Amino acid sequence: MTHILIIEDEDRIASFVEKGLRSAGYATVLAATAGEGFEFALNVEVDMAILDLGLPDEDGLRLLTRLRAKGFNAPVIILTARDTPADTVKGLESGADDYMAKPFSIDELLARIRLRLRGGSADEPTTLTAGRLTLDLHSRKVRVDGAEHELSSREFTLAETLMRHPGQVLSREQLLEMVWGYSFDPGSNLVDVYVRYLRAKVGPEAIKTIRGVGYRLDV
Repeated sequence: MTHILIIEDEDRIASFVEKGLRSAGYATVLAATAGEGFEFALNVEVDMAILDLGLPDEDGLRLLTRLRAKGFNAPVIILTARDTPADTVKGLESGADDYMAKPFSIDELLARIRLRLRGGSADEPTTLTAGRLTLDLHSRKVRVDGAEHELSSREFTLAETLMRHPGQVLSREQLLEMVWGYSFDPGSNLVDVYVRYLRAKVGPEAIKTIRGVGYRLDV
């Protein structure tokens, strides 16, 4: 089984990531400080690390530099609120294999984990197809019967989530968690609003409302 080290001091985010990884079949190891993360990374067999930068005892980039100097060669994905291009470049130059800004969707994190565990292989699909819909994961555009439509960031993540679960009923709570991440508000109507936006581009018949439950992508 693949073991992933999560170095994150905020309990809510750590729990959210751990839950998503375990549901995808990964084993997890949790560290709430840089000191714990350093010890686990060097003394426990892990295949990857998910690293927050804002740790209470040491900056995550400094920790990453120390780990690489000690020979820790497993892939590292930085998961942080620092989201400027300069931050991203600094993280990658410090030895990270990938860089994601918070808030994030668990589906995107899982896709990046799969890619990095394969060593950056080009085998990761660049498009998703479900019925009449084709989603380009690079351009973030959707094609419906050959007609191409631009998607906003949240529309894209919602479309990707539905297309990775074709024919499956997803509750509003599940979609809030998958698309809006750990920061979602259970009482929000964001899902209904963005389903309406997405239907305007992919057709009202593509996404079916299951009353009292949620939504299903019909294929």
